[in-house]
Formats: sequence, structure tokens, C-alpha cells
Amino acid sequence: MTTHTNRLVHESSPYLLQHAHNPVDWYPWGEEAFAKARAENKLVLVSVGYSSCHWCHVMERECFENEAVAQVMNERFVCIKVDREERPDVDNVYMTAVQLMTQRGGWPLNCFTLPDGRPVYGGTYFPAPQWIQVLNQLADTYANDPERTMEYATQLHRGVVAQSLVRSSVDGDDPGREDLRRMVDAWSKQIDNVDGGPDKVPKFPMPNNYQFLLRYAWLTNDPAWKRHVELTLDKMALGGIFDQVGGGFARYSTDGIWKAPHFEKMLYDNAQLVSLYSQAYQAFGKPLYKATIERTLAFIEREMASAEGAFYSALDADTEGEEGRFYVWTEDELQTTLGDDFDFAAKYYNVNSRGLWEHGRYILLRQHDDATFAAQNGIAQEELAKRVERINATLLAAREQRERPGLDDKSLTSWNALMVQAYCDAYEVLGDEKQLAKAVRAMELILAKCKRTNGGLWHLYKLQTPGQGPGGKASINGYLEDYCFTIEALIALYSITFEERWLHEARALAEHAIRHFHDEETGMFHFTSDLDPALIARPTELHDNVIPASNSSMAKGLFLLGQLFDDERYQAMSDRMLRAMTAQFPTYPTGHSNWAQLLLMHAFPFNEIAITGPEARTLRRGFASHFLPNRLFLGCTTPSELPLLKDKTLPASTIFVCVEKACQLPVTTVDAALNLIE
Repeated sequence: MTTHTNRLVHESSPYLLQHAHNPVDWYPWGEEAFAKARAENKLVLVSVGYSSCHWCHVMERECFENEAVAQVMNERFVCIKVDREERPDVDNVYMTAVQLMTQRGGWPLNCFTLPDGRPVYGGTYFPAPQWIQVLNQLADTYANDPERTMEYATQLHRGVVAQSLVRSSVDGDDPGREDLRRMVDAWSKQIDNVDGGPDKVPKFPMPNNYQFLLRYAWLTNDPAWKRHVELTLDKMALGGIFDQVGGGFARYSTDGIWKAPHFEKMLYDNAQLVSLYSQAYQAFGKPLYKATIERTLAFIEREMASAEGAFYSALDADTEGEEGRFYVWTEDELQTTLGDDFDFAAKYYNVNSRGLWEHGRYILLRQHDDATFAAQNGIAQEELAKRVERINATLLAAREQRERPGLDDKSLTSWNALMVQAYCDAYEVLGDEKQLAKAVRAMELILAKCKRTNGGLWHLYKLQTPGQGPGGKASINGYLEDYCFTIEALIALYSITFEERWLHEARALAEHAIRHFHDEETGMFHFTSDLDPALIARPTELHDNVIPASNSSMAKGLFLLGQLFDDERYQAMSDRMLRAMTAQFPTYPTGHSNWAQLLLMHAFPFNEIAITGPEARTLRRGFASHFLPNRLFLGCTTPSELPLLKDKTLPASTIFVCVEKACQLPVTTVDAALNLIE
């Protein structure tokens, strides 16, 4: 067998390294590839994927490891491989182009461009025969009719640029509750009130959607939306999308009942779901939600945390050449592994027609929470908990003997910031000091390893992996998502520790982002810094998706910093951004849920809860069991210069409840403060 090595062998991305021994002469993204294309007058293939992408692996096996296919690619194109998690800016531009051409997108993303980078054709997954046909037809067209190809590229480039244009905010009334009502009215026609989530498949968890709906339901006291949120969170926690043995959520469900997941596990999903279930536990007080938080964090710590305290990016869906093989079981495997516990486990985890999946294998899932199962089966909850813990430990130990899913061991600043936020949210409701310690350690690592000398951020950090190229270093200039998520995480850390160093770090990052990302003309922020080499278009991320849009997060961060520092400039910038987006809420509700969370802060009383004095943190902990959807905590144990804390440090520990800079009379107990909150 011929062994090949291409330029990707010098990269640190696990995804790029997966392709380092393809017969395709891959280049990493950069000027070298485009210079070669110009010199040889060839089209460029920009092929984008990520390490845990199932169909990326399939196309690699069928096409990129195929000598005959690789020969066509090498002779007729210059081929670039891109890790979308390392270069979300490149992915954004070419995904936009492919969506304009085909009205669909996804990964693998394969986009062909002129030597100047302007796209001319693209798609997602191609089986080998179709791929060879596409390669030859495109190369022939470019060779025989270059003017036609260039004309199409010019039109498509205009379309790509237009997608990043931002509508100016309109004059008129301030956005308010009526905008939210129209949005949720439209949303109500798109939900599944039997199995939760959206009324379509596949079903993605979309944590930000349910954070918004939870807050909206509480602020409006809407029982229907409360039921829908609770139903959705119950079904996800009990379903196959949640790893019932090892904890943690898969990326999405392929069906409408949360049974059969796409088995890859992403850090960003699990981080946001910890935050969501933490807030839901405050709101509903369900033991199921507490267990979901704890088991998800246990999974993260066991399988996705580095010795330094950073968090890895993803676990693959495939092992032994099959999707999900690591997680599913045959009945014989379960009987052999569990012995006398099998019958009980089969009932608890639905080893029956409900749990049957493919090839005689079962996805372990539940129908009922533990209290209901215990009552139905005449077993004490304490005994049930012990048996389930024993069964899970046995299955987990057996599973560890299997071939493990591939791990993407790079640590992204943005996703690590989401994990810091998750630990803060979990600590707020559960009070586990270990969770706070992990949040602090991860943030200190971000600031130590990913802070640039110019005050900006690096996008990723990777430890040295023997035989896997360079590591132990930060690289790639940060994107807006790195700044906005880190700012929000720093504010979250401050709100539970009252350590002002976190706020000063957040403010410094905001100022750097304003200098290098802000567009004065539109009021929005570009996704890339003005210090970066230009792409064919400069993306502006506006719509919330599986993670919030970087602009919606930035607008929230600026709003909160404006409140904390009484900074009218930050407030004005945030307000302008929100105003520009509000008109789109009803037409695309699920794509604006993070923006809508910001609007909740304007449309309903926003409580600033200031706690001062020697017992300030103890009083802060007293709010743990109370879901307050529209609030900001700040405090100090010694005198502070923050505007809302200045001159408020009294001999006794005191709570001030303030709305729009007007504070009510101070109180000394949590119960008294709760009575003052609107």
C-alpha cells in the first residue's frame, strides 16, 4: 500500500491531520495554495469539515483516499483542506456561497473557486462517481469557457457580499413586549407539544431557544410555554440524545422523539445545555434536571478536560467504522455484562421495541423520571438510585474496553468560555465549590494562554500531542465569538464571586473588539478583526443558531457592561444593534432567541441586585433556589468604585434592589429582597 504524506502533516488540527496521508495533495488555508492556483491557472477546491463529522469521514473514505480520484484532483485543481472550527470565517463565506447556489448547506462543504478565491460551484457530500464527474466538468468548463466561469463568479460574489449587509435600524418606537409577543406567536406554530422541541426533524437541542422561552414564560407567567419548555427538557434528558450511561448530550436527534442521536458530542452543546438545565432546575426544581447537570459535567471532566483545565472540542460519532457503535448494545452484550441486573436494566432502559435501533442493537433510553419509575415498580427511590448507579458503573467500565471515539483535542477560546459560563451557572444553583474552582481555572488558563500581547485573544490553544505535529501553543487571531463569549463568561464569574478583576478583563476585551471589529456604519461587529488578511467578503454573524450569533452575544455583553459601569456608550451601541434586528424576530423566531433575551432585559423590569458587606457572597448564595430571569447580581465585601456599589458599603451586609438606577430601601435578608423584585 502506497503511503502518502501531504502538507497537512505540519498542522495541529486533528481534522487536518486526519487527511495528512491522503493521496490528495492538500494545502492548508493560506496564500501558498492560491499563489499556485494563479501560477498554474487552476480552480481551487476549498473543502471544509471537522473532526467528528460523520459524512466528512465517509467522503474521505470514498473520494480522498481513492488513488484514482486523488489523481484527478491533483492534476486539475489546487486543493485546500479547512477545519471549520479553526477557521469559522472561511467556512462562513463559502457556506454562504453554497447555500446561495443550492439552497442547502452542511458538512463536508466543498466549494470550488477561481484562483482569486471567488466561488463558482459547490455542494456538500458527493459519492465518488458523481465527484469525478463534477471535477472533470468544472475543470473543462474553466479551460474552455473561462469568461463564463468568471461572469458567474462575479454574480455569486455579489450575492455572498450582500448576505453580510446589515439593515440600518429603523426609527420609531423602542422595541418592546409587542415585538416579543409577535415572535412567540409565530413560534407557537412551529413546535411539537407531544415530544417537545420543533415540529420537524432532525431535532437540535438549541439551548438558547429554550433559555429564552423559559425566561419569557416566567416573565409573562405563560403556562403553555412553561409546559412546552418542561416537556422538551424532560424528553431530551430521558431520551437517547442523552448518554444515559456516561452522561452528556449528542449533537442532535435524527428522529422526532429524541431517540436516535447523531452520536457525536460537541463541547458547545454540552456547555450550553448545562447552563439551560441549571436555570430550569432553579425554575422547576426537578431532580431530573439536577442529575442531568451533574452527569453532563461528570462526562466533560472524564472525557473532554485537559490536565491543564482546558476543554477539548468534540468526540467523534464513529467507532469501528460504524456510527454510534461505542454507545449502543446488543441484548447479548447487556446480559453478559450485567448478569443478574439485566432484567431490571432492560426495564429501566427500554431494552425492548422502544429502544431497538439498527442491526439488533439498542439505544438506552428512559420513559419516566426516577420518582415515577420507582412508584410504578414498587421500589424505594433510594434503592433505585443505588441499582442504577451500579448498572451504569458496570456498563461504563465495559464500554471503556471498546474502541473509543476519536477526540478533537484542540481547545477553542469561544467554546471554553461557554464552558466557564456553564460552570458558573451550575455553581449558582448547586453551590458545589469544585464547579466554581473549575470555572476560575479555565478562565485563568484562557487569559494566560490565549491573551495576546496587544490585548486581543487567540482563537485556540492546543497541547503537545506526541507524533501529532506542533502543540502547546495558542494560534489563529481571535474571532468575534472568542471576545463576546469570553466577555459574558467573565461577567458571569464576577456575578458569583464579586471579584472585580473579572469585570476589568471583560471591559478591556470589549474595548479591543470595538477597535478591531466594530462597523461604525452599521453599528454591528464584523466576525473577523481588521488585523486579519481579507477574505472575499467580511462576514457579519447576525442569526442565532446552535450557538448564539456573535453579534447578539456582543450586544448582551455591552448591555451588561453598560449597566455595571454606568457606561452610556456601551448602552447606546447595544441598543442600536438590537433595534436593527427586532423587525426580523417574527419571521425567524428560532434564529433570534439570543437577541430576544436581550429584548427581555428592556421590555420587562431589569433588576440590579447589589449586595454589600462582609457576608455579601453568603447572601448571594441565598438566591440559589429562586429563578429570577431578568436580573444582574453585583456586590462587594469592601468599598467599591462601581457606580451602583459606590457609598453602599454599610457595617452590616445589605441588599439593594435597583431598577433603572433607582434603588429601593436596603434590606438585610434574601426573603426581604425577593419581595422587592418586580
